[in-house]
Amino acid sequence: MLLKNTDFPALPNVFNDFFRDWSSTNFSDTNTTLPAVNIKNNENEFIVDVAAPGMNKDDFQINIENDILTISSEKKEDKEETNDNYTRKEYSYMSFKRSFTLPKGIVDYEKIKATYKNGELKISIPKLEALKSKTPKLIKVE
Repeated sequence: MLLKNTDFPALPNVFNDFFRDWSSTNFSDTNTTLPAVNIKNNENEFIVDVAAPGMNKDDFQINIENDILTISSEKKEDKEETNDNYTRKEYSYMSFKRSFTLPKGIVDYEKIKATYKNGELKISIPKLEALKSKTPKLIKVE
């Protein structure tokens, strides 16, 4: 007969989640956090929203190859501050790369658009016209 301890069934899960290895969950190869991404699927398109504050539209590179959408960014800043008795120079380097597999035979690659506004990169990926849902039509029986 197998006995199961049911006194605190949720306790081990809470501790496992809290103490898991966070270093591999949301960091890039350069040890910076990856931007949050939301992907929406509606009747006419897929919409990819990437939270990337502090960037410029020219900082992004977006490409599609073999049904894989790749979003990458690289930004380097040099700051130098000189006062009476000291000089301070700081370097900042940020980069990330995210890839997503798109469904085959659904996307209209010629109409994909990307915009960057208020810290959010938005990529609109239209579906092929033939695959969009049509308005239901009532057929009268004669």
